[in-house]
Amino acid sequence: MDDRTETPGLTRRRALGVAGIGIAVPALAACGDDNGDPVGVDPDGLSQGGNQAPGPGSADGIVDAADVPVGSGVIVAEERVVVTQPTAGDFRAWSAVCTHDGCLVSRMDGAEIVCTCHFSRYSITDGSVVGGPAPAPLDEVSISVEDGRVVRG
Repeated sequence: MDDRTETPGLTRRRALGVAGIGIAVPALAACGDDNGDPVGVDPDGLSQGGNQAPGPGSADGIVDAADVPVGSGVIVAEERVVVTQPTAGDFRAWSAVCTHDGCLVSRMDGAEIVCTCHFSRYSITDGSVVGGPAPAPLDEVSISVEDGRVVRG
């Protein structure tokens, strides 16, 4: 028989295991789930605030053109699209799904679209990567402006 007595409590192995879980869980929460849907974002698809269009997209369009600031843009989480206006009257749109891990981009920072999951940054002009781990530009979304509304197509 072993005459050592085990002392209950926190052993070195348990401490390392708990620390590992404490690090891994937040890191995993920022990525996608098994279905590729982003996790770690609020129900509107945004984390840490952001410039969000005032109302949900609809069959009538994505967003009012007047709500898209010149030199920046808005994220319409319900439509999974970012609408930008690099210069006055020049509207462009991009998928709001980050090309790094599938999180939704979550805020505008002037002329950049930012994914706060892993801090990829994209240009409002052409959707290209300007920083972070994203491997590819955002996918372009075809839009037009009709009766003051930005619409798909």
